[in-house]
Amino acid sequence: MDDLFLNLFSMLASSIRMATPLIFAAMGGILAERSGTIDIGLEGKMLASAFASASVASLTHSLLLGLATGMAVAVLMSLLHGVATIRYRGDQVVSGLALNFLASGLTVVLGQAWFEQGGQTPMLEDAQRFTPIHWPGAEFLADHVPVLGPFYKTVVSGHTVLVYGAFVSVGLMVFLLGRTRFGLRLRAVGEEPNAVDTAGISVPGLRYQALLGTGLLCGLAGAYYSMSQNAGFSREMTAGGGYIALAAMIFGKWRPVPAMLACLLFGLLSALEARLQGQSLPWIGELPTQVFQVLPYVLTVVLLAGFIGRAVPPKAIGKPYVKER
Repeated sequence: MDDLFLNLFSMLASSIRMATPLIFAAMGGILAERSGTIDIGLEGKMLASAFASASVASLTHSLLLGLATGMAVAVLMSLLHGVATIRYRGDQVVSGLALNFLASGLTVVLGQAWFEQGGQTPMLEDAQRFTPIHWPGAEFLADHVPVLGPFYKTVVSGHTVLVYGAFVSVGLMVFLLGRTRFGLRLRAVGEEPNAVDTAGISVPGLRYQALLGTGLLCGLAGAYYSMSQNAGFSREMTAGGGYIALAAMIFGKWRPVPAMLACLLFGLLSALEARLQGQSLPWIGELPTQVFQVLPYVLTVVLLAGFIGRAVPPKAIGKPYVKER
């Protein structure tokens, strides 16, 4: 029984770690899209931030400088998307895809030019990356309190500060959208921008502010990949996480808590995939590794298609705002 609980708690902890960057990105996507801006460039922002964070951390030996650089790069990409879609009214989907392609190619080219390791950055030491935080009493409780002790040690304790920050970001997003004047205006500009403009509030200004928040959150997501989940950058390391975050956001119907739960679902499926690799299944035997690698993505699509119901996006999403004369 103890082994069963330990394996269950270990899988839950892995699920939380896998879901962390998706939660950050999904919260960023909610900010952008509730303001009326489609942003499928989450993947590109995360990838660029992961590269920038690891590169600067390895060159300067500064964890905080690496994190700040990654967030700054993601913000710049987010504002670039804003200029293309808000200022010049370009196609929002095309702009987002362009950012993804730009980050995919540029990170490899710069990585090879700077470090000559096939697009990778040097491995980060513990002082250059986020390491797990072990909460007080974790070892004692695990040894003396059945079930709850191992749960506290394995699931609650032992994560990096960014993991806890992801759940804090969900709470902040709930408060921001539901309890603040800025949140009310943000939701209004995604539904009826004409009414917001009539009230004397700048529609482009609100949308730029939303994209700024999106960049900051995607910067945290990217930094998590290269400075917490891993000890350095490798090409395409986000592995479609930005698109999964978009799916989670739609699954949650542009609401923070349901989107977080969808991210945790994908994290659980990813953890399950890691556990099943190399194991022989009853009546089936051992399956190729590729089957388990694609399993989280396939199951996510099936679950989203089967249980999402009708997701109604903000009314003004994807529509460039033209001020009436």
